[in-house]
Amino acid sequence: MAEANEARAAAWELAAFSFRYPTAELVEAVDAGEWAAAAREIAAALEVELPEGFGDEGIEGDDAATRLTTLRVEATRLFVGSPLPAVSPYEGVWRAEAEGVQPLLYVNPHAMAVERFMKSCGLDRPAGTNEPLDHVATECELLEHLSLRALNPALDEDSPLPAATDLPGGSPEAAYEAFVAEHVAAWMPGFVEAVRTEARVPFYRDAAAFLGALV
Repeated sequence: MAEANEARAAAWELAAFSFRYPTAELVEAVDAGEWAAAAREIAAALEVELPEGFGDEGIEGDDAATRLTTLRVEATRLFVGSPLPAVSPYEGVWRAEAEGVQPLLYVNPHAMAVERFMKSCGLDRPAGTNEPLDHVATECELLEHLSLRALNPALDEDSPLPAATDLPGGSPEAAYEAFVAEHVAAWMPGFVEAVRTEARVPFYRDAAAFLGALV
């Protein structure tokens, strides 16, 4: 179980890194082949499959700055949009549309349920930010956190986090499974397919394939 939780934590960390707004660190990891190598290693540890040719295409551009711009332009088109993104990165928007109701970023039952779940795990949005907590990368970070808690359920005396027995379901493992069942499974497969269809930059097709292997 320890090895599985280590692999899970690494998997969700990489997924979150992939779907946050692109940074120079991400471009460097892709350029060096480290991103694809990490994804393949994690997939092997979790015994999930990645598609043939995964990670073989780099990012277009003559230098790192240009390649970063390429990723940022595509990330903006896909996940931010003007006026609407090609693929919303928010669970609440996806599930509202599936239910045939007007999607709202903050005031919808699914986004609020995610926020309550995260708070029950002792987590909240960082000070000074106003990002809805049902963003795909934030949900990946929650699953990374719960995987790490499963590895180290005991806490220091000064930790602000709840005890393992106070997590949803009474343990990190139970909280992890509950969040996957109640949230991840309800929308991330559709998000993955939409990104794979809409992406014009190979990196995002690869990132979607990696996330798809996890969900």
